[in-house]
Amino acid sequence: MKLLFLSLLSGILMGCTVAPWEWWGLAWFALAPLWWLIGRQTTPTWHLGAAWGAGFHGTAIFWITGVHPMTWMGVPWLASLAIAIACWLFIALWGAVLVGLWAYLQAYLQQWSRGEKFFGWGARILIGVASWCLLEVLWRSLPLWWSSLAYTQSPHNLPILHLGQLSGTTTITAVLVAVNGCWAAAFDSFDLSRKRVRLSAIVAGLLVLGLAQGLGGYLYSRPLNDRPEQSLNVGLIQGNIPNEIKLYPDGLRQALEGYTRGYEELSEAGVDGVMTPETALPVLWQGDRLQYSNSPAGHFYQAIRDRGVPAWVGTLRGTPSHYTNSLLSISRNGDTLSYYDKAILVPLGEYIPFESVLGGFISRLSPLQAKMIAGSGDQLLETPFGPAIVSICYESAFPQHLQAQAQRGGEFFLSAANNAHYDASMPRQHHAQDVMRAIELDRWAVRATNTGYSAFVNPHGETLWISEINQYATHQETIYRRQSRTLYVRWGDWLVWLLAIVAILVNAGPVLRSGR
Repeated sequence: MKLLFLSLLSGILMGCTVAPWEWWGLAWFALAPLWWLIGRQTTPTWHLGAAWGAGFHGTAIFWITGVHPMTWMGVPWLASLAIAIACWLFIALWGAVLVGLWAYLQAYLQQWSRGEKFFGWGARILIGVASWCLLEVLWRSLPLWWSSLAYTQSPHNLPILHLGQLSGTTTITAVLVAVNGCWAAAFDSFDLSRKRVRLSAIVAGLLVLGLAQGLGGYLYSRPLNDRPEQSLNVGLIQGNIPNEIKLYPDGLRQALEGYTRGYEELSEAGVDGVMTPETALPVLWQGDRLQYSNSPAGHFYQAIRDRGVPAWVGTLRGTPSHYTNSLLSISRNGDTLSYYDKAILVPLGEYIPFESVLGGFISRLSPLQAKMIAGSGDQLLETPFGPAIVSICYESAFPQHLQAQAQRGGEFFLSAANNAHYDASMPRQHHAQDVMRAIELDRWAVRATNTGYSAFVNPHGETLWISEINQYATHQETIYRRQSRTLYVRWGDWLVWLLAIVAILVNAGPVLRSGR
């Protein structure tokens, strides 16, 4: 039980590396206790890893409980509390399964090779790094994902985040796991009487950490070299419409007034384009017919036609029973030039997994009595200024989705989100996700959110401006279109496959020679 508590505690400490605490330096030590505990087991075990994973993911995503109370959606107070706790426990369990699998694999290989000479501490760390990265890639290919080890360093440790330009979050995760493994290897045979440690492991850990920070620092130091002819003066509007009224007449009226006023002010200031948050106008967009409409969308649409400044509008497309969560690219004359439909939907919040089985037992968390449809995975938003990479809220946690858009030619990054469901730690974490995406893709990023934090981020991950939380705001900044392609944009998560191959090759020869 003591070992289980120690593992849980170290996982909780890893969870404290992200908002609201943001003690990011702990990430370089908080995994080492789990490494060390696994090294002391005589039989394969998974429960220590599961405790660590539950501690990390449960702490990092505790903000999910902020969906309570949902009385404004017609959900009774006690039922709302039960839903919030159930969602949090499920996410913690999902993270526990991830790390539990990793721990079992490490313990099994260690027990299998006990007494053999070919599995030295260096080979075990290599296998541990490769398997952790493989599991992270697998987990974020599934519908439920948020907390990579890599985002523990965002947005504060910008040099190490630049390793994301090489192979995305895989690179940063690999360094974190390797460094923690070295600290554990230094003490896995610690003798209390003689107080001996493995000095070579400590040197290796410092060397890996130093080289990683140095390489990241070099990438960070390179000038952006943006050309003036590629510049865009972009304005954004943070409408600050509380979710409690967002879908009702008072909320629609505030949206109409706030977004129309903000659009007109930014247009007069001379911006090239204006961006609004996710579902800024939570009504079905009807295109040209809106010029004859007296609806909130109709007034906003008429402002675009009058001012002639392109806009990226968060709204809904489809029918009252089947709709998409979309970002529309509206041209100077009010035509819908292109649109992006949210492709990665939130499980339970925007769709019901295994609906044919669970649909009768699970009530959707959305108050809309309709079915949200996912967009296709091969979209690219066309704008009057060139193609753009788009993320709508939850999609920011899936770097491969944005990498594919950059590969297809996206020249700048638009992130639209609501974020009004939770406390301030969630939008802070969302901002951290987009900082990583801007660096990995080498693109300027515009973040427009409903209640915060809206921001402008350059390709080095530097936040040029960030809004206050729960306040109406407008802001404009100059961004630049870029056509560069990082190694990550070109080849994706190539490092994880290289690590797996190297781990196999390093250990295959001795294993075969041993006859086992």
